[in-house]
Amino acid sequence: MIVTIDGPAGSGKSTAARGLAARLGFDFLDTGAMYRVVAEECLRRGVAPDDDAAGLIAAAIEIEFDAARVLADGRDVTAAIRTPEVTRAASVVALNAQVRAAMADQQRRHAHGRDIVSEGRDQGTFVFPNAQCKFFLIAHAAERARRRHRELQRHHAAVALQDVLEQMHERDRRDQTRAVAPLKPAADAVRIDTTELSPEQVLDRMEAEVRSRMDSDRRASTVL
Repeated sequence: MIVTIDGPAGSGKSTAARGLAARLGFDFLDTGAMYRVVAEECLRRGVAPDDDAAGLIAAAIEIEFDAARVLADGRDVTAAIRTPEVTRAASVVALNAQVRAAMADQQRRHAHGRDIVSEGRDQGTFVFPNAQCKFFLIAHAAERARRRHRELQRHHAAVALQDVLEQMHERDRRDQTRAVAPLKPAADAVRIDTTELSPEQVLDRMEAEVRSRMDSDRRASTVL
């Protein structure tokens, strides 16, 4: 079974996806980390994130998840991909159609034959349009900026909250207006506003929805 969780930055996708995967006993696919890997590799090679060469890098690089580690061609980039510089570059490389196609191919390979929770911005619309359960998370921009600011502080990044908010607005604009797989909810996605909800409340809603669909699938299989 494939469960997708889409939404803008700071809406709680990663926390929800990790928690939901743990509750269900599914694997977790961090697609945002994959774009960060491409961005980090571009910066490491001195390639501008908006250069066409980013597509070639994305097509060639092999991304793996080893427990809590993220590997790029066997190199541990877990910490390197979480810097503010990589965050900004990732939003740029994500506009590249070749990058998105390469990442979508890798994401489908990672998910093949597995029960998986996949989070990102185009999982339910572009990568896994036939996923059995889709969610789209939203939250007020100010709350999303506070969440991302706290995350950056945990990684010892000195960034002003106002700067984070401005970067988030710019990221939203890019995601929603890009030509390939723009950020939008799938027609059949369950929408959840996480602004006033705790992570546990979000998880409770999502788990109940997924388990309900799993039960329905089992009943349908029994009838057939």
